[in-house]
Amino acid sequence: MIRSHCLPWLAALAVFALLAQRGYAADTASPSHPPISGAATSPPKIPGVKTEDVLATPVPGVFEVRRGADIVYMTGDGQYVFTGDLVRIADQDNLTEAHRRELRMKLIEAVPENQMVIFSPPQPKYTVTVFTDVDCAYCRELHRQIADYNRLGVRVRYVFFPRTGPNTESWFKAEQVWCSADRKAALTRAKLGQPLEAKRCNNTPVAQEYALAKAIGLDGTPGIIAANGALLGGYLPPSALIEELAEQTSAQ
Repeated sequence: MIRSHCLPWLAALAVFALLAQRGYAADTASPSHPPISGAATSPPKIPGVKTEDVLATPVPGVFEVRRGADIVYMTGDGQYVFTGDLVRIADQDNLTEAHRRELRMKLIEAVPENQMVIFSPPQPKYTVTVFTDVDCAYCRELHRQIADYNRLGVRVRYVFFPRTGPNTESWFKAEQVWCSADRKAALTRAKLGQPLEAKRCNNTPVAQEYALAKAIGLDGTPGIIAANGALLGGYLPPSALIEELAEQTSAQ
């Protein structure tokens, strides 16, 4: 099934490919950026998509097209776009997921840790980045056990993802947490449903982190991402998260 958030992008790619074929694309005017032709060995030049985001795959005539951590595939003639995972049968290696992990890591590494709210044990064994919504029930359950995650060696780096979007109550609460003198304490109070005293301030990272979550392709919270870029899904209790992280580490 095509994820709903991919549909606008797929539609845009289809339009872009059609424009490029007809020679209407501004970035295809130079000899180094010719319009898409029937040659399946040349990557399609798609308006609005950077050259470095269109990569060859092991499948002749099929190219990987990236946006954020989303990956779709396009034929070299620009006629077809499709989604799915590319798996190498010989070793069952999921090439698409490996690339998604790389892209997630790159996106998250661009966020400095001083823009995160971090709960860490003295000597962490693992680090996870958790996209959180202060009003999400499973986010609250995860945070209720934050001491247990820390006790097991998990360092939790929170980033904000108020799912309801800008100018909503959850968004305002995230901004209040950030604007608090003690952000860790404020996040805990917010997740307990307690009122926050801090007023909203300027230059919060909420909008940036919300956009990051969208670029990664998240549509729910909590979104837990391991240090290797693996998306671990939603809420996992401490023991289950440790098992998953150990498996991710052994697979590297």
